[in-house]
Amino acid sequence: MGSDRQSVFISGASRGIGAAIALRLASSGYDIWLNYHSSVQQAESLKEKIEKQGRSCTLLPFNVADEYAANAALEPLLAEEVPFGFVHNAGITRDTLLAMMRRDEWDSVIDVHLTSFFILARLFSKAMIAKRRGRIISIASVSGETGQAGQVNYSAAKAGLIGASKALAREVARRNILVNVVSPGLIETEMIKDLPLDKIMPLIPMNRLGTVEDVAGVVRFLLSKDADYITGQVIGVNGGLYM
Repeated sequence: MGSDRQSVFISGASRGIGAAIALRLASSGYDIWLNYHSSVQQAESLKEKIEKQGRSCTLLPFNVADEYAANAALEPLLAEEVPFGFVHNAGITRDTLLAMMRRDEWDSVIDVHLTSFFILARLFSKAMIAKRRGRIISIASVSGETGQAGQVNYSAAKAGLIGASKALAREVARRNILVNVVSPGLIETEMIKDLPLDKIMPLIPMNRLGTVEDVAGVVRFLLSKDADYITGQVIGVNGGLYM
């Protein structure tokens, strides 16, 4: 992109879907601001891969639910440069039936998915409004659209993320900032290793799990010129699991 290089901030990007998004965007010409919390080696390895593609990668280790840490890491950078994109991918699961769920299992999941969206999207949207351009993409989940037993906390957080993204899309559309949601189904990552796949597979019309690349490709599309008239939408990447 020559002197018009554009950057994208990705939360929770050291592994899984986040890492795949980072690599796909780097290969499409974006510089990466890569947030992670504890996976230091994976983040450093990813940085090397991104730099091999000729892009820059700024590592930003902080807990996305910690407002002070997020502001401290991002405010100095945002004073110098406003990324074209913010991809909110950070997430955790603490699955259990609601009757047995502890308060910390509720709070931590809501904080990492949803409170962090408030913290980060507030920073980035404010900076993007001044520039009158930008793309914000939330990574939600089919669980936030259908609900999922054993995931009351996760489903609530992802449904909240969808609602928050739609509301923000209405707020910033006139400033040429587009806000959309990518909602993956069952994707081959560490997150699904304990699920009974033999029972789940018949529910997926395409009869296969999704790949992290399936999700990354949709994120890349939403950052592209081809998506200039798309905002406030939830794009499912789920093989037909939910329609």
